[in-house]
Order: sequence, then structure tokens, then C-alpha cells
Amino acid sequence: MSRIVIFGAGGRAGRRVVEEAVARGHEVTAVVRDPGRYPDLGDKVRVVAGDVTDAGSVAEVAAGHDAAVQAAARLDLPAEEFYRAASVALAEGLPRAGVARLVAVGIGSLLEVSPGVRVIDTPDFPADARTFSLGHVAQLEVLAGSGLDWLVLAPPPVFLDADADATRRFRIGGGQVVPSDEGTPAFSYADLAVAVLDEIDRPAHHRAQVAVAY
Repeated sequence: MSRIVIFGAGGRAGRRVVEEAVARGHEVTAVVRDPGRYPDLGDKVRVVAGDVTDAGSVAEVAAGHDAAVQAAARLDLPAEEFYRAASVALAEGLPRAGVARLVAVGIGSLLEVSPGVRVIDTPDFPADARTFSLGHVAQLEVLAGSGLDWLVLAPPPVFLDADADATRRFRIGGGQVVPSDEGTPAFSYADLAVAVLDEIDRPAHHRAQVAVAY
């Protein structure tokens, strides 16, 4: 059993990560901005207030844990501002807390469709989606310069299925979009959570962004 601190535990990805971690018998600290808004996260979970963009807050809530998950997002702030600030705070705060392993939820639009060409570089990619995606670019830049044992898991560049149960069958790729057969269902948040927990229980990829898909 490990102790895992999950930032952004109230979001679609974060909730699934919490559920998967609890199901595996891990001790979970769920970090949200306002614990009063999340009474449904479960009585097996310690829910605490925290600010993923503040290194002191990160260090405080992460103390005594074995690994961290970054699934937080803020739509009320510019994406680049939020993800850069969060990554800097994690890079500074987690080592203070003695936490070396960080698994972050990424975005599929940063995966390559051909060598050197990311999804966001393709013609007609929406401008607003590109702006949000560039926030994740900032995250990668900060993590690459940190001393953390980090991993960013990037699901396919489509809307994920928030309702489907986990199949526990998926592939881990490299930095490219993983090709899928016609009729392949949309990747689910539940299986994304399985992949996140697999990389905490049995770390296989380090200091990289990798694709996860069916």
C-alpha cells in the first residue's frame, strides 16, 4: 500500500484516479480548493484544501506521501499561467515533502501525428484549443527542468468517456498519437486512471510524455 496525494481530485480525471487508488488499497489524500464542495469523494479518502500553484501548500499536503498525481485544471485562469505555476509549485513543493514520483494527466493535442508535427500544429486546429494546449506545453517545460521522477500520460486527442467503466486494456505509446481501428470506443477516464495508478504501482516510464490509448 502506498500513500498517494491527488491534486484536482474533484475533476473528471481526478475522481477516477481517487476511485482506482482506493480500490487498490492505497491511502489517498484528495486535494481540492474547497473540500465542502466534495462530500461525495468517499469516507475512505482524506479530503483537504490545497493550492497546487503554491509550493508551500503543495509541500504541506504532500508530506508523508509516496507519490503525487496532478489532475488539476483551472478554467478561470489563462492555461499557460495556471499550468506553469502549478508545475513550478510541484517541482519545488514535492521534494520538500520527500515525494519524488509525479504522474500528471496530459493532453492528446501535444502528441505528434508525424515526426515533429503535433496535433496542435495541424491546419485548422481550433485557436481556443491551441491556447489551452499551450498551457500543457508550459507544464512539460517546467517538469523537464525539474529533479522530479515525472511522467505525463496523454490520452487520445478526443473527448474522453466520463461514464464508461474501466476495461483495463490499453496501450502505452511514445510521443505520437496511437493509431486506432475504426469503431474503437472513445478512451475512458476510468482507463486513464488505471494507467496512472499502474505507473505509480509499477513505474515503467520516466521523465517523458507518453500516449495512452486503446
